Amino acid sequence: MVDHGPRTGDKVALTFDADMTDSMRHQLRSGAVRSYANLAIVDLLEREGVPATFFLTGKWVEEYPDVTRRLAANPRFELANHTYGHLAFTADCYHLPTVPRQRMTADVARTFDVIAPYGGRQTRYFRFPGLCHDRAALTELAPLGVTVVDGDVVSGDPFARSWRPIVDAVLSRVRPGSVVVLHVTEANAPMTDEALPHILAGLADRGLTPASLSEVLAATPPGPAG
Repeated sequence: MVDHGPRTGDKVALTFDADMTDSMRHQLRSGAVRSYANLAIVDLLEREGVPATFFLTGKWVEEYPDVTRRLAANPRFELANHTYGHLAFTADCYHLPTVPRQRMTADVARTFDVIAPYGGRQTRYFRFPGLCHDRAALTELAPLGVTVVDGDVVSGDPFARSWRPIVDAVLSRVRPGSVVVLHVTEANAPMTDEALPHILAGLADRGLTPASLSEVLAATPPGPAG
């Protein structure tokens, strides 16, 4: 279980959660919301050549196979696991319904199976919904060989009404080795795409460079080529 990488060098990881609950799926299919896939974020990352890691729920992948295919096709993007249906793995986790302990391992394994056919840079990184976990949840996931990634910079972008607090939350906490938690679920995090250019500019001003989560979590920075 990790929150961040080594505090040396200049690398930080931008991670984007792709949540999808049964309630969200119902809202999407009924037309109550337009989208839970913020393509403006993907467009910007692609245009600027910015590495990122996407923590995908299985149900989000099922709703957005074309977007998942696009993410997998980008060599700068990594794919990680965020459960199948964004159920909580502890009680009292942001009012999320909970997954029974006996189903925890199968839930996460199923998500790996859903993501697997898309190829790309798939990882064994895993993030709990709401970052809520306890010893029992960690014990249940141990057989899967996952690395649990929380993150030391929580942006607070879900339901934010302005991009400024998101930017302030990130830039006030970010350090070398940081793992920044953002969301790509447009309807639930509608200001993230507006915040992202300011975050990237602020990182550059601080001499920090976005990198893949794998690179940021590496024990030592890569040596010179040749």
